[in-house]
Amino acid sequence: MDRRNRLRRWGALVLVLLLALVTACSQDEDTAPDDGISPKPRAYLTAALDLIQKRALRRGEVDWPEVRRTAFVQAAGAREPSGTYPAIEGVIQALGDGHTRFLRPAAAKQSFGTSLDTIPGLVAKRLRSGPGYVALPGVEGSKHTLDTYVRQGRAAVQAAERKRPCGWVVDLRGNRGGNMNPVFAVVAAILGDGNVGAFVGADGKRIAWTVKDRNFKIGTNPPWWPAAEPLSRTHPPVAVLTDGATASAGEAVTVAFRGRPATRSFGMRTSGVPTGNTPHHLSDGAVILLTEMKEADRTGRAYHGPIPPNEEFFVGRKDIGTSRDRALAAATRWLGKQPHCQ
Repeated sequence: MDRRNRLRRWGALVLVLLLALVTACSQDEDTAPDDGISPKPRAYLTAALDLIQKRALRRGEVDWPEVRRTAFVQAAGAREPSGTYPAIEGVIQALGDGHTRFLRPAAAKQSFGTSLDTIPGLVAKRLRSGPGYVALPGVEGSKHTLDTYVRQGRAAVQAAERKRPCGWVVDLRGNRGGNMNPVFAVVAAILGDGNVGAFVGADGKRIAWTVKDRNFKIGTNPPWWPAAEPLSRTHPPVAVLTDGATASAGEAVTVAFRGRPATRSFGMRTSGVPTGNTPHHLSDGAVILLTEMKEADRTGRAYHGPIPPNEEFFVGRKDIGTSRDRALAAATRWLGKQPHCQ
């Protein structure tokens, strides 16, 4: 009788251990034994998933157990990190923020390694009607390219400033984003000193954007460049121009002018991604540009989609800067009514 009881107890213990083992395996989707992923790509994919799950702005809106399971199924049989790229792109699509991007190594090298000596489309001048005009395209690339942007942009603004403009048109049409720091470094003197906006994380934490002594910085980080030269008018009236190709860093500058006194916007709604991306470099040279923050203006208002102008005008790309540019015409008419321009 005792022998039979002992056998039953041992059998029950073995059954419990087997059930525990099965449960442990089923709870760890990332280590499913039948996906055939080699250790190196498995670690690569796991690191990418952990990063996105921990830091993405919309991380709370994703069914992560299902997304991770799907990613490892999609990467089944991968022998190198490149075999996990489609899975990572699928996870980014599942985020649905419209802004996060995955750059494969060649694209990342081109994006961050481009070195330019002249920035196309970055111009400033004084308009015949009196105000100054500065067009600020997006920029990304090497430190040399970013330095070139700041040097060229500030020189152009100062050349226009020598003709003593009564106000400024800041043209952000076609600025699809990139690195926001050099764009702000050029426009900071026009924007004026003070708190001009912020990044806001999913947890509500704010990282302020500040202009001090005509230079821009994010949070407690030091400015990237020395201060810009002063303008003759420290608080000029400003007309901001936007269109559907104003995105990301271009929208950040748009947001920074929101709530600024003596400021009005013209043109079309922006692209609708007023959010901040952080680049994360992976072990093989690929980069995840991960959307981690919303953009908020100086009043504290955070933006979630396309930003409408105060006055809406449709302008085709071929008409920008011509006599058919209705947004620019409306902007200069408004500036002409401001005290400094009368």
